Order: sequence, then C-alpha cells, then structure tokens
Amino acid sequence: MQKPTGAHALVRRTHEDRVLRALQANGAMSRGEIAAVVGLSRTTLSEITGNLLQRGAIIVVDTDAARRGGSGRPAERLALDPASAQFMGVDFGHRRVHVVVADASHEIMVSGSVRYHDTASWQTRTELALELVDRLSSQAGVRYGALQGIGIGVPGPYPAPEGLGRSHSAPGATILRPAPDGVDVAFAERFDAPVIVDNNTRLAALAEAITGAGSVADLLYVRLADGVGGGLVIGGQLVTGSTGLAGELGHVTVEPVGRPCRCGKRGCLETVASVPGILATCWEFGLRLDGPAALADAVARQHPVAERVLREAAAALGRVLGAATMTLNPAKVVIGGEIARLSPVLVEQVAATLAGELFPIAAAGPLVEAARLSDEDGALGALAAVFHNSPLLAKYPETADVKDRLDGSDPTPERAAHVRS
Repeated sequence: MQKPTGAHALVRRTHEDRVLRALQANGAMSRGEIAAVVGLSRTTLSEITGNLLQRGAIIVVDTDAARRGGSGRPAERLALDPASAQFMGVDFGHRRVHVVVADASHEIMVSGSVRYHDTASWQTRTELALELVDRLSSQAGVRYGALQGIGIGVPGPYPAPEGLGRSHSAPGATILRPAPDGVDVAFAERFDAPVIVDNNTRLAALAEAITGAGSVADLLYVRLADGVGGGLVIGGQLVTGSTGLAGELGHVTVEPVGRPCRCGKRGCLETVASVPGILATCWEFGLRLDGPAALADAVARQHPVAERVLREAAAALGRVLGAATMTLNPAKVVIGGEIARLSPVLVEQVAATLAGELFPIAAAGPLVEAARLSDEDGALGALAAVFHNSPLLAKYPETADVKDRLDGSDPTPERAAHVRS
C-alpha cells in the first residue's frame, strides 16, 4: 500500500486520533459503535482500524456475541493495546539522553537514559538515543507502531541563530554545534510520526508550569545540571525569543575574567553553577571530587569547601535571577536540576540573594521553589509539547520541519543536503 502524503496523511492521522480517543474514553467497542461515536463512514473506519491493527495500536479483545441478539455474525470488539506506545519524549542533555514513553491516556509506560561524552557528535547522540528506545521496547514489551507524536529537547537555542558556535566563538571553544534543523529526521523516518524539536530546558519549564496545583502565568525556570539553562513563561505563554535564545541564563557573564565557558566566553554562570563548574571550583580549593555522587557525600558531611563553593554558586545564580526577575516580574522562580537536588539549601540561598536584588519598595518578590520534577523534566516537557493540551502552547510557533512533515512537502534542497551531512 502506498504511504499517504500531504493532506491525506494529515486527515488519516486526525481520524486515527479520534478513533484512539474514543477507545480510550469508552473501552472496548465494535466498529459500528466506534463509527457512531466518531462520525466516520464504515468504509473509512474499516481502513483506519485495519491500519491501527496492523501497526499494533489496537487489538481485538472479543466479540459482541454474548450481548448480541439474532443470528447475525458477531462483531469484533476493539480496544487499545496496553503495550502500544502513543507518545515519546526525548531530552538530549549535554552528557546524556533521557527517553520517556506514554500511552494513549498520557500515562508513562517506560523511561530510561544513557550517557555520552559532552563532545559526542549529533550522529552519535542520535544513534545512542535510538538504541535506548529499542532497549526499552525489548525490556518492557512496548511497541512503537502507533506513535502519534514525538517531542525532542536539545541543549542550546533552537532553531539556532545563524553563525552560532561558528565564526564568533573564541579560539579553543569546545561548544558542540547546536542541534541541526534536521535533528528530528531520524526519529520521523524511524517511527513515521510528527516530531517537535525545541530547547530542552524550555520544555522543562513547560513541564513545571503545567504540573501540580500551583500553575502560574508568569514563571522563570532555571536548571542546574551538566549545563545551566532556563525557560520563560510570560503571560501564560512559553517564550522562545526572536532567535531562540530566550532563557539562556547559563551564558550570562558573572565573572568577567573567570573560567572559559564552552560557548567561547569567560565566566558564564554555567562555569560556576553547573555540575562540572562546581566540581572544578572544588578542585581549585583542594577538594578533589570525581563526580556528583562525591559532591553529594561532601554536602552530607558539611564539608566546608563544598559549602563555600555552593554558597558562591547560589549567590551568582541569585544575582542573575534577580536581574531577570526585575525585568520580567514573574510570580514564581523554579530551580531544578542535579545541583538543586544535591543541596536543597541552595534554593534558600538563591531566594535570599534574589530578594536583595529586587526593587526595595516591591510588595513581595516571587515565590522561589525547587522543581517538582527530576531529570525527566525535559523529556516530560517534550511529551507535553506533543500532547498539545496546554494553553501555554496556544500561540507557540511550529518549526518549518514540523509543518513540512505535516503537509507532506519535501524540505528545501539546502536543508536536505544539511540533513544528509
């Protein structure tokens, strides 16, 4: 059968979504019952359900023989396959990729992560991510034949401004080039599903903004992990900025003659408040820690060097967040990532520094709190982006690649060449 393209593909996916939602809401149903609920002709419904059965999205559970009167042929009853994944969120960090998979009811089915070196190429990162997806499938018996959407988070701005990581970078900068425009191609071709790509910390901000009872319209988010990133929710909308740089708090300069940053500048917040930055500062003061676990142990022992370094990192972060708070006036500031979990007191120290940076006559500053979510936040935000059920995304721009894939058109020759390279 020829693969549908263009408008036909979009219409078919819309019909599939309606059928899957009907089964999610009502449980097992016959084709006649489904047709009555979704308003499709029997011919169209037969084509849609046949395709979903072939891909493993739905299964035949029984027939209506027990409930049926007369001598007619019993009708099959169809239901969602509990092993069928419907949505996937992928978060490419600087040193690891995290994958979460959800079913039709948006419940997490399986998740996992794998690490790589921070200089690994995008080809290597993508291959490791796809291997992880396959491993999760074999370990948990999850099938991907019916994926409705994939959200992918990448570090740094996306789409990348022209020239970023190239001509203006200082000699010796080790920054990985931003994710190419075609970072979604491998996933789209592998799973035949629409893909959304954006900055992973921005997606984490989305996840924090829409979870729990304390959702607010104006939120400032920062994540302290292998790098330092941020995300902004302003007026109830997730903000990207004119060139995708909105929320890049990690590359605000806090020490003009400080340590070189991967971006090519010196003394960025990332050099003092990320995991590698904090470990490097500890080494400079004689505390030789070989990783986050050793840092956590030093924090638990209240080692004076670890406490001093974390206080200074919190002060630097508080000053940056104070400036951003004065500019944006958010109702809430959320601090996430590995460092916030290793040292809960860091959030208190940031809040105290931030308060000192605010306008003196302000009635009250923002609520400062630790993130609700863990390392899965970027991947969960990627899931939220493909769920399309958040008002934060009402005016959110789609990338050209996503539009191209939905309308079935081919990418430009320039983009196709870039993807293949």
